[in-house]
Amino acid sequence: MTDKQYPLLVITELFLPTKGGTAVWFDEVYRRLGGKEIHVVTADVPGAQEHDSGHPNSVHRISLRRRWWLRPESLGVYAKLFGASLRLALSHKFEAVHAGRVLPEGLVGWAVARLIRRPIVIYAHGEEITTWRQPAKRKVMIFAYRHADQVVANSDFTRNELIKIGVDPGRIVLISPGVDVGRFRMGLPCEDLKTGLGLKEKQRLILSVGRLSRRKGFDQIIKVLPALLDRGLDVHYVIIGIGDDEGYLRKLALDRGVSDRVHLLGHVPMEDLPRWYNAADVFAMPNREINGDTEGFGMVFIEAAACGIPVLAGISGGTAAAVEHEHTGLRIDGSSESQVSEALFQILNNDQFASNLGKNGYKRAQGQFSWEATAEKTRVLIMSLSGSAWQ
Repeated sequence: MTDKQYPLLVITELFLPTKGGTAVWFDEVYRRLGGKEIHVVTADVPGAQEHDSGHPNSVHRISLRRRWWLRPESLGVYAKLFGASLRLALSHKFEAVHAGRVLPEGLVGWAVARLIRRPIVIYAHGEEITTWRQPAKRKVMIFAYRHADQVVANSDFTRNELIKIGVDPGRIVLISPGVDVGRFRMGLPCEDLKTGLGLKEKQRLILSVGRLSRRKGFDQIIKVLPALLDRGLDVHYVIIGIGDDEGYLRKLALDRGVSDRVHLLGHVPMEDLPRWYNAADVFAMPNREINGDTEGFGMVFIEAAACGIPVLAGISGGTAAAVEHEHTGLRIDGSSESQVSEALFQILNNDQFASNLGKNGYKRAQGQFSWEATAEKTRVLIMSLSGSAWQ
């Protein structure tokens, strides 16, 4: 650890209080890396003023709304990000520029970094590499990744995808997101949450958290609930999150005759999310690949692990970095209803097995995935670039 300050320009459209794992990642890490010498350019969103008032970093908010009449619609976003970032770069002596995603932030960050002759670091999340098919957009993405001084990959899966598009392996550093182990922890009171659902004492609870997207596999869990009930498991299913699949999931639960056991809660208060993990007997997100769209890592698996809960994940994408098969959870083919059903039964029907998975996951989250550990890996990256030829 070092007391040296590293003035940074961080460009990220996603930053708290915006919902989502990426927004949490950048807020949690950079607040731990320094103070006001770190300047964050990000989107102006509801609740931003209250959030920023006590933030240790210097946060600069700009409106980043897409305009339908522009071609492309994101042209204004690029222009505003570039203008705000360049003004800061010309008035401060930054040691590096960090971009939260490859587009728009990475391309903007690359241009600013080259103008002020400083290194550029771009974060890669995985799904953008496998899903962006529009030729012009994909070409620009590849250009930005190949010309970054360092690319942060969130998993081995993402690292391999970067190599496939021609990124120099020597410029890729593996840093996975983490979890607030003080907030997500075991032993939190949760009986009121179960009571609110009408759960009885011995009923079991499956939990999913995430955007309501088909690749997350929430529909697969609903599909297998009747089979679990037939096998003697008195189980309910809670889904926390919003998204396009809400209507589909509600109809599916109705069609399968389990609508009274499927609870779509939408967003829940931030203070309640760790308690919902504690209320669950298993956290499940049997993700699968759909048209190239896949899970790059899965921060929710680490949140569940930090609360001592066994997890079920799909084998597609980068979930191997978050879930160790048969040690902290199970990884199965999320497109297979039979595998989803059998894995859930294996965990829910064997308390000792489930307990061992939960304990192992808790220890791993505490030791490897605290935000302090993630921030320290990022600090090492910053220090490695501070003596580069760009200085």
